Amino acid sequence: MSLRSPLGRVRGLGSAKDGVGHWLAQRMTAIGLVLLGFWFVAAIVSNVGADHATFTAWLGQPGNATLMILTIVAAFWHAALGLQVVIEDYVHGHCRAAALIAVKLACFALGAFGVLSVLKVAVGG
Repeated sequence: MSLRSPLGRVRGLGSAKDGVGHWLAQRMTAIGLVLLGFWFVAAIVSNVGADHATFTAWLGQPGNATLMILTIVAAFWHAALGLQVVIEDYVHGHCRAAALIAVKLACFALGAFGVLSVLKVAVGG
């Protein structure tokens, strides 16, 4: 039996005023990924059979490099948001915070690696 009042038991368990922003960011990245996905599929189809030099020249064009970077950023941001929801819903105990931090760091690191790789190919360095 707890000596705490009903208000005391639920304090801190209510809305963190962050749900709408998270939901909106997840939906916006999903819409962006649908649009960028069409471009990405068309880009892959147009480069089927191309050699390395042709692909490098294609990715060196500013529009293609920009769209590729946007695709990478949107994909990893969307993945981080989605995995955060899964962890918050299904992981309990002490490892929840560690799992959230690991997912955020992994998504950031992989996204940064992808963006830097595109920039290296696009700039030619």
